[in-house]
Amino acid sequence: MPELPEVETTVRGLAPVLQGERIERVTLRRGDLRRPFPPDLGQRLTGATVTGLGRRAKYGLIDTDRGDTLVFHLGMSGRWRIDPDELGKHDHFILETAKHRLALNDARRFGSIDLVPTEGLAAWPAFKALGPEPLGPDFDAAHLSRVFEDRVAPVKALLLDQRVVAGLGNIYVCEALYLARIAPTRPAGTITKARLAKLVVAVREVLEAAIRAGGSTLRDYARPDGELGYFAKEWRVYGREGQPCECGGRVERRVDSGRSTFWCPRCQK
Repeated sequence: MPELPEVETTVRGLAPVLQGERIERVTLRRGDLRRPFPPDLGQRLTGATVTGLGRRAKYGLIDTDRGDTLVFHLGMSGRWRIDPDELGKHDHFILETAKHRLALNDARRFGSIDLVPTEGLAAWPAFKALGPEPLGPDFDAAHLSRVFEDRVAPVKALLLDQRVVAGLGNIYVCEALYLARIAPTRPAGTITKARLAKLVVAVREVLEAAIRAGGSTLRDYARPDGELGYFAKEWRVYGREGQPCECGGRVERRVDSGRSTFWCPRCQK
């Protein structure tokens, strides 16, 4: 599933071809993805000018001069294609400007498209309960100390809770906990503030490295320009079960709530 770095990479790839451009045509090649498209989607977007692009958690945002924001989620396998030579059967939502044609391709149709009044984004149900952005100023040791206080739940489970921090997924939580040398099973409330500060740095380091590498290639994910992300080559523990850790131990795998957790019991405490 595309995670925060993949969505950030996608938004950055779309910005040069959409920023400031007028949407000339909107084509819906089916009526829905995970849920139906907004009934007035084409009418509200056609003729609008894109005024900005951004991201919230794992959602991409495209603002228009009509006070609307197109909110997209890539689901399990979604990706945007810029100027495809021809449209394929999985290109379900098409935006056209005077210069470019963009196709949202989603073979498994677990993605979504919504159109939300920009001024109401913070109160939109999917965003209302989200925690701070992990790359933003509100995500710090003080925040984690506050939400982890007296919690006996494993730290990994809480980092995956979108109410604690928005947008973190399984791969990057495993990698960040490894960098911070914190066991994924450790009760969150037992972690000192000094170690939480290291965890914050590790989360940001992992995400920023993944964004620079264009994300991790899983299943069908690719950047808008068609290139694959290469952060998988930098994974230190994820997917490396049985391989040696730099500390001399070995990477182990366990399954927590249906998700694989990779970690080194020797150096992660």
